[in-house]
Amino acid sequence: MIQQIINGILLGGFYAVIGVGMSMMFGIVKLTNLAHGDFIILAAYLSVAVCTYWGLPPLLTVIVTIPVMFLLGMLFQTALINRVMLRGSEPALLVTFGLSIILQNSLLLIFSADAQHLFSTIEYPTWKIGGINLPSLYVLIFFIGVLTIFLLAQFMRRTYTGRSIRAVSDDTKAAELMGVNVRLTYGIAMGLALASAAVAGVCMGLHYTFYSTSGSGYLLIAFGVVVIGGMGSIPGTLVAGLIFGLAQVLGGANYGSLIGYVVLLLMLVFRPQGLFSR
Repeated sequence: MIQQIINGILLGGFYAVIGVGMSMMFGIVKLTNLAHGDFIILAAYLSVAVCTYWGLPPLLTVIVTIPVMFLLGMLFQTALINRVMLRGSEPALLVTFGLSIILQNSLLLIFSADAQHLFSTIEYPTWKIGGINLPSLYVLIFFIGVLTIFLLAQFMRRTYTGRSIRAVSDDTKAAELMGVNVRLTYGIAMGLALASAAVAGVCMGLHYTFYSTSGSGYLLIAFGVVVIGGMGSIPGTLVAGLIFGLAQVLGGANYGSLIGYVVLLLMLVFRPQGLFSR
């Protein structure tokens, strides 16, 4: 049981970094980004390309993928989504759905339907502590997830841009009257969301095999984390990831996904605003 709990906690750190970008878009832009999982897969493919052509170790590919995904996020938000958001949430939702289809088929065309994985020349041993197995790769991914969420939380709390994003989330009109460029702020928020997706893509590529169509599964995980933690709550995302990961691991191979989504349904029934929503 202790081993299972530790495995669930380690998996929860990975789930948290998957969901934090979607949580930001939910809470700040009020946008349901149906392409979030596909952006994670896109980041993983970019990491594979950087590893192949530049020979960088998988973890160091984030120095390329994070800026690229940030710029892509700003481009998509400012050039596409901002143009339709004034017409309501449905057109923006359809735009992200279209982006999801385009990304999946583009990745299929460029990289084929073959399975991909980020292979590392570094060996990750399994530590044995008092009869408990700790895979060092899983521990590393967990701490990467925690560090990502901590840095995002500090950015939102301590920087002018972060305070502007929070102000726009609270009251768009008041933020505009105070001189905040709301459209640019939305673009930065999407850029940060996709930058976190870049980190998630590298962690996922080290952990799992993936395909061009794998994004849908990670979209469901991100949605579960957002619902449990509360829309827009970055610290809540970490707690929600731990809860979701524990629920899946304790359910085992046969019932893990079922128990995880039962927890999600119970949250929707009894506390739809999430654990840490304000």
